[in-house]
Amino acid sequence: MRGNTDFCAFSINCVLSGRPEGDFRAVPRPAHSRPNQPRSCELNTISKYAVAACAVAATGLSAAVWAADANVDALLKAAQKEGQVNSVGMPDTWANWVGTWKDLQKLGIKTQDSDMSSAEQISKIMAEGENATADIGDVGFEFGEFSRKKGITMPYKPSTWDQIPAWAKDKDGHWCLGYTGTVAFIINKELVKNPPKSWNDLLTGTYRVSVGAVGSAAQANYAVLAAAIAMGGNEKNLNPAYEFFAKIAKQGRLSMVDPVVANLEKGEVEVGMLWDFNALNYRDQIDRNRFEVLIPAEGSVTSGYTTILNKWAKHPNAAKYAREFILSDRGQINLANGYARPIRAAYVKMPAETAAKMLPESQYAKARPISDFDAWAKTSSRISRHWQSKVSIYMK
Repeated sequence: MRGNTDFCAFSINCVLSGRPEGDFRAVPRPAHSRPNQPRSCELNTISKYAVAACAVAATGLSAAVWAADANVDALLKAAQKEGQVNSVGMPDTWANWVGTWKDLQKLGIKTQDSDMSSAEQISKIMAEGENATADIGDVGFEFGEFSRKKGITMPYKPSTWDQIPAWAKDKDGHWCLGYTGTVAFIINKELVKNPPKSWNDLLTGTYRVSVGAVGSAAQANYAVLAAAIAMGGNEKNLNPAYEFFAKIAKQGRLSMVDPVVANLEKGEVEVGMLWDFNALNYRDQIDRNRFEVLIPAEGSVTSGYTTILNKWAKHPNAAKYAREFILSDRGQINLANGYARPIRAAYVKMPAETAAKMLPESQYAKARPISDFDAWAKTSSRISRHWQSKVSIYMK
């Protein structure tokens, strides 16, 4: 149930309000994956693990919770002893999770997933408490810190911790992104003879531009934010983007067609704005020779997904090892095979066939992550009204 609005910051409120939160993952995807249609505890010594175990025993907690204080091999053995990891929001068909589950199964760890949105995952963990049925989940970037503040997460820093950017992790290991999404252009080369390479190019083209359902779809909202950032705006100020898209609307070139795979295949989208993993996946689903995918030259915005480990997990070591594996080279390649850009992409040598699915690292030089989620939550809650009054009124 990974819907089209999971990256919307304001949807955090739905965790407590009970409103349906949605997920950007509801966009159409192929049957074999979604989008395949897409995480160090500075590991200590055995002797330190023994000391930690004694401390835990004094508190009445299970010593198994502290397996991460040993090394990865000891953690794997503890995970194998538990024998199973139960996940939520990590279905086979999303980001090629099936590849990771198969690898864990080969190691003697059974896997089981229940698909649900970020808000649903957090609500489930909060509601179940010590009666936990979920060990690990995969939630939108902004939900990681929200989960930590709610006190429902178990910290664990994988052995690749130092290769994860500071912006993409909690300093204590309560959350860390495994993969990212960056707003990209997808261009139908059969319909657009002079493909745009930048936001500015869009202003001088003759083709129609499809943004999507601004106000209700996170993917479209982030496209607006990406344009604003590229033109000097930020999470608090989307006016540069409104002015930009209004210019295109006044030219009669702002399309109401949603850039989903069916519309792309039918040739109804000339230039669309999508998360890079959706764009790359759609390209390959339809015909990679028909489409070009790129990150606009002036820059774009990046978000992502983080694992959260349930504080009350019944299989705590298996949950920790799952994160360890996801952030390993093998786990990161699995994600890339599902078109999800690994958070450690700069450190992992991808197989040729995997690298061919992705954009080169150079494309992301000017992409930047959200830096002020509080501001974005407020701004995005007003985006529908402002889009209507500042952009849509000019559409022809």
